[in-house]
Amino acid sequence: MDSEQDSGSDELTATPELALLGVGDRLRVAREEQGLELSHIAAETRIPERHLQSIEAGSFDDLPSRTYAIGFARTYARVVGLDEKDIADAVREELAEGQGRQSALAGGMEPGDPGKLPSSGLAWFGALAAVILAVGIYAFYSTYFGAGDGLESLIAQNEDEEAAAAEIAAADASDNSEAGASAIAASGKVVFTAQDDMWVRFYDANYEETREPLFEGTMSSGDMYELPQDANQPRINTGRPDALAITIGGQGVPRLAEEPIAIGDAEISAEALLARTSTVDAASTAVNPAAN
Repeated sequence: MDSEQDSGSDELTATPELALLGVGDRLRVAREEQGLELSHIAAETRIPERHLQSIEAGSFDDLPSRTYAIGFARTYARVVGLDEKDIADAVREELAEGQGRQSALAGGMEPGDPGKLPSSGLAWFGALAAVILAVGIYAFYSTYFGAGDGLESLIAQNEDEEAAAAEIAAADASDNSEAGASAIAASGKVVFTAQDDMWVRFYDANYEETREPLFEGTMSSGDMYELPQDANQPRINTGRPDALAITIGGQGVPRLAEEPIAIGDAEISAEALLARTSTVDAASTAVNPAAN
């Protein structure tokens, strides 16, 4: 008898299955069960944190488009270990339900009430007025902005959405996507390779108390130093940052400088180097947008 009562108590206190929750709640619960902050998901996926907040809140209308809502949710699901296809299908369902509710609210009339239906004359007048308004808007638009621009804008918008969909699909299908690469790099080893004889000091936040660096001395050309993964806020001092090649998880990242210049207290954790890589890429794109 006691065992039956205990069993019933367990069932009452059991948490609901993830499948019964909305998409945003399922992703949030999976993240919290792994002890991850939303900022960590943003760093892993390169998705802005405000978009991740919208996804967890189920506010998909706040995202740039339906395509981004589905693609971002799939990428989020991959990081927290949920089934990407299930999450994508659930997002589509929630988007469809949201559109259905908007259509119902915009209707304004109950289909089964003949007394609320407009007369045929009023319906024809409304249709004619709509046609005249559409023609007027088109004529004004064509005159003011140039004929054909409206159609071209619509075509360009569709092409942009298709391009965005293709980018997200490629990111989901390829291990070389930006999100996938950053996730691999963030969990990989940081290795510095000297390409010339140079002096360097690697140290972390404990150096001020212990005065013991992680490494200090001369590196010859070809020497390699692997940064300990448990280093506390690792940093570097050197006068030859241009002579140090850097890899994270086997992937190359920009050097700390392109010319001999003394640097001190430069952060060299994987996260700091990846953030610097993003800044360098953005600056390169701004200077030479044709490169992309």
